Amino acid sequence: MVTKTNNFERNLGPQPVAVIMGQLNLSGHDLVAASGEQLTHKMVARACKGRRLTAGAQVKVLNALNRASGKSYGLGDLFNY
Repeated sequence: MVTKTNNFERNLGPQPVAVIMGQLNLSGHDLVAASGEQLTHKMVARACKGRRLTAGAQVKVLNALNRASGKSYGLGDLFNY
């Protein structure tokens, strides 16, 4: 089901962040635990499913993934919107 509000698509399908987490064997809980910010399990789940996140939430997911993996990803690596 595609949800649109004012022609603004919110469900964008699985995102690259989910693939990266799978390759690194990281769970959503691993990202929440690694985050030094107020990142929730719900934010991570929404990021993976492709539910559009605010810019601030995207940065929190990015920072948590970089801390958990020890790598340096960019927003373009995690999200295709």
